[in-house]
Order: sequence, then structure tokens, then C-alpha cells
Amino acid sequence: MREKIGVIAVAAMLIGPGLAWLRLVPGLAGFVIFALGGLIALVVGLVRVVQAARGRAFGLGGVVTLIAGMAFLAIAVRGRGAPRINDFTTDLADPPAFRNAVTLPANAGRDLVYPPAFAPIQQACCADLRPARLPVPPAEAFARARRVAETMPAWAITAADGASGTIEAVATTRVFGFQDDIAIRVRADGSAASRVDVRSKSRDGKGDLGANAARIRAYVMALEAAR
Repeated sequence: MREKIGVIAVAAMLIGPGLAWLRLVPGLAGFVIFALGGLIALVVGLVRVVQAARGRAFGLGGVVTLIAGMAFLAIAVRGRGAPRINDFTTDLADPPAFRNAVTLPANAGRDLVYPPAFAPIQQACCADLRPARLPVPPAEAFARARRVAETMPAWAITAADGASGTIEAVATTRVFGFQDDIAIRVRADGSAASRVDVRSKSRDGKGDLGANAARIRAYVMALEAAR
């Protein structure tokens, strides 16, 4: 019986991402199927190890189930320590606002205002998040910021306004299709320099396994390296 349960669990780990990748189910639904399958595979696999230690034969199905369960554990551990927030910014005092994002059907009914309670949590986990500082005037910085945003993997620019120095984009994960909203703001920083602030917010889940902070770091580094 456990052998069959293990096989079903492994199948769920494959089916969940597959359905989400084909966009047949929402990304969150696909992830839940994957996670449940992974958790069950881990439990069944460990039970089979205990049974094998007591002299019971360890079949191929048990081996596959254990490997799948350990793979799921490795993925889960990778996100260990990430805070339970899904909205990160380089400016905690005045985060870039989402203007175009609030008009998108996918965000209907969502509150896209940055939660003040997230600020101390971000400071505790990601104090390294910082704006990009460019030694060029705002107009040139805006053009560079847009150009770099267009090269970021899985980003799609949804709005760009040179007058206000703002850019918005949506990042979509390849497998599950999770979408995160991104806001970029360019402001003068002295007489001939610019400061570029970034904000990245997930549409799904209470946590993001560190995805938004990593996205901001990657963009800031790419922007400061661009010419």
C-alpha cells in the first residue's frame, strides 16, 4: 500500500508543475499539488528506510520515492530563513508606488500599498538591499534603467513614463507561472547624478522564498554595470 502511495506522491510532484507550466491550473494550485506530493514522498520514503533497517526489502519504488522526497526537502531547505513577506523595496521610507499595476485585471481588489510592518522585517533579513546610484542625469538614467529592465530574464515592461521617471514590469516564473509586480523609480541625486529605486512584490503567497530580494539585487547590479 505504501508503495502505491509513494508512486502517487511522486506523480503529483511531476503533475503539479506540469499542469502549471501548461497553464492548465493556476500556479499556486500547481505548487500545492507539488508540495503535497513532495511531503508525502518524503514521509513514505523515510518509513521505507526504517523498514529496510529492520530487514524488509527496499524495492525500486521505495528508492524512487525516497529520492523524490529528499529532492523536495532540498528545495524546501533552500527557502529556509526567508521572511514571511512578499514585498521588498530599496526605499523603505518612500517605496516606489504601483500605478499601472493597480489597473491590471490580475490585481483587481488587491492592496498594492507597501505595508509599513514589512520594513523592520526587511531590514532584519535584507539590509543589503539598496538603490542603484548612477553618475548621470535622470533622463539618461531613465533610459538606461529601461534598457536594462528589457534585458532582465522573464520581465515584461508594462508601463514607462520618462516624465515621472517610472517604469513598471511583471516578472513571470517559467514553471509555475507566478507573477510579481516590479516598480522602478528614477530621481535626481545631486546636480548630475541619479538614484534608481526598485520595488518587487509577489501576487501570490505570504512569503516568496527570497525571490523578490534576489530580483532587486540582480537588477541593481546589472544597472550599475551597464553603460
